Amino acid sequence: MTDLRVLFLGGTGIISSACSSRAVEVGLDLTVVNRGKTASRPLPVEVRQIQADIEDTAAFAEVAGQDFDVVVDWLAFTPEQVRARTDALRGHVAQYVFISSASAYQTPPARLPITESTPLRNPHWQYSRNKIACEDLLTTLYRDENFPVTVVRPSHTYDRTLVPFDGGWTIVDRMRRGEPVVVHGDGSSLWTLTHHRDFARGLVPLLGHPRTLGDTFQITSDDVLTWDQIAHTLAAAAGTTAQIVHVPSDAIAAVHPNWGDALLGDKTHSAVFDNTKLRQVVPDFVATIPFEVGAREIIAWYDEDPTRQRTDPAIDEAMNALIAQYKLDR
Repeated sequence: MTDLRVLFLGGTGIISSACSSRAVEVGLDLTVVNRGKTASRPLPVEVRQIQADIEDTAAFAEVAGQDFDVVVDWLAFTPEQVRARTDALRGHVAQYVFISSASAYQTPPARLPITESTPLRNPHWQYSRNKIACEDLLTTLYRDENFPVTVVRPSHTYDRTLVPFDGGWTIVDRMRRGEPVVVHGDGSSLWTLTHHRDFARGLVPLLGHPRTLGDTFQITSDDVLTWDQIAHTLAAAAGTTAQIVHVPSDAIAAVHPNWGDALLGDKTHSAVFDNTKLRQVVPDFVATIPFEVGAREIIAWYDEDPTRQRTDPAIDEAMNALIAQYKLDR
């Protein structure tokens, strides 16, 4: 593996930053191309960084004209972007890894646990439908042209900068002020949170692996919590308690459509995953970081610099309106 020349399109995001670090740890020759505008997750010094706008066709063609064993695309969200990348990379790469999304799976799933063979269908969220369309295009390219694609589907993956609720720090701010917070449904739906370092332990061994071409792998933790448990765990890490008001997801969508779309298209429904297929090619994969640990990392990062503690006034206002209504309805 140490001879692999790997290119990350992106590499300083929530998920990709951990994978950049892990790639360097195992000795990969890693190049990252991005606009160089993310300071919160610096790249390891061993990484070669190219500053370029990937959406600039000429600039990307110059990068893609170099030969790489593996290209991991963290930044493609539409079929048009995928088509541009694959056209430029054709003949210059032995494996193109497309980062899709577990939100592309059938919503709600007909049965649990979710596996790679679960149908792809999400009528609620355009982001997910775009990822499905990207996968459809790549499947055609593999079948018709033997384009060397591997699809990876992360689920809800976080690092210390990401509070796992819509509105981000807003929910922690409300908890610390003694204000109630909204949790969708009755709080009992099951959810899988994956720490980004655990995800990296699953992804990096797939790079250059000959049994991954033309195939799809999901990478998630086996740590499953209810949404009420997630709220209470976050509150405990913040040194406070969570006063929860349960509100149906469709009622949330009526007050705040963007928040509602993310719920109806993803978080409303239980998401429990079977990682058997991943372990067939990465036998030693195991997620080791429970959310109790991750929650403490999140709170410590935000408390380290109070300027990071930005709230979302629209979601804060929506919570106030929903709490007033649903407290009265009880």
